[in-house]
Amino acid sequence: MGPPRPVLSPQERASSLLLLLLPLVHVSATTPEPCELDDEDFRCVCNFSEPQPDWSEAFQCVSAVEVEIRVGGFSLEPFLTRVDADADPRQYADTVKALRVRRLTVGAAQVPAQLLVGALRVLAYSRLQELTLEDLEITGTMPPLPVEATGLALSSLRLRNVSWATGRSWLAELQQWLKPGLKVLGIAQAHSPAFSCEQVRAFPALTSLDLSDNPGLGERGLIAALCPHKFPALQNLALRNTGMETPTGVCAALAAAGVQPHSLDLSHNSLRATANPSAPRCMWSSALNSLNLSFAGLEQVPKGLPAKLRVLDLSCNRLYRAPRPDELPEVDNLTLDGNPFLVPGTALPQEGSMNSGVVPACARSTLSVGVSGTLVLLQGARGFA
Repeated sequence: MGPPRPVLSPQERASSLLLLLLPLVHVSATTPEPCELDDEDFRCVCNFSEPQPDWSEAFQCVSAVEVEIRVGGFSLEPFLTRVDADADPRQYADTVKALRVRRLTVGAAQVPAQLLVGALRVLAYSRLQELTLEDLEITGTMPPLPVEATGLALSSLRLRNVSWATGRSWLAELQQWLKPGLKVLGIAQAHSPAFSCEQVRAFPALTSLDLSDNPGLGERGLIAALCPHKFPALQNLALRNTGMETPTGVCAALAAAGVQPHSLDLSHNSLRATANPSAPRCMWSSALNSLNLSFAGLEQVPKGLPAKLRVLDLSCNRLYRAPRPDELPEVDNLTLDGNPFLVPGTALPQEGSMNSGVVPACARSTLSVGVSGTLVLLQGARGFA
């Protein structure tokens, strides 16, 4: 038995706590200080981009409700020698409960899994509701949840461009550190969008799943990503820019996974109007009442849509005539804005011409989406350079 641990004062406990949370936000490069707290003490943003960051600046964020911390692409492995990631977090419980933070964003870092787990164990005693991880490389494997540990009670978890050393099992390993009440899950630019479904437990409370911005997913990958019967309460499914090809193919993937969303977003995919003739006909779930097919390059209404919908969005496609009633499902709210047939003087695209058939206003919207995505990628690349 070694000597007993010294009793820490409240100030020392707060300092140790912040050392755990620091490794885990976005300001102008001309801003002299790495962290900024707004006048209402509501939002605090840190960007540690200097070669020798002063991590103590993050103390400014202790009183904030929204905290965003970007680490400048640094490896946080040196923090393992400065903090005890395996220490019992109950010693920090009172201090953590006093924090106001409800939404936390962490980005641009290489994070040892042991350090991430240490931070999650501490945050389990907080009132944090929403966690966003962006442009992170998680190194090493996550240890199993200790028997006495308390899971993190999040309502929303969003990940963008996060890589895991554990490959397809990452979601199952992360899930063990969360309480089962998660309602919103977003996974974008995933290095492995298919999960090890046999290891993943059900998400009983999850109502919204966003897999957008995974262009390599495709309809085959969608079945693997949905993990059959793991999302029993799912109501909203977003699949923007995910390589989907036809609504019928998506219908088949949802049926195979046993998923019955109320709202489905297939916008920003290059959709075909007709399915493969050899593909079996798919019956949509009667639960689906809202379908977004905007920005999909459609020149006609796709075949095989649900028979009845409350909302159908076909805006910003390439429809050169008004859809006939027999081409449409029974729908209460139909949106056709931004299609060429509604814009006087819009010409049919000619083969070999520069005319894409896209209405200018819609083209600008598409460009802005593409530019923002490019900036995200460039920021992530710059962080790890």
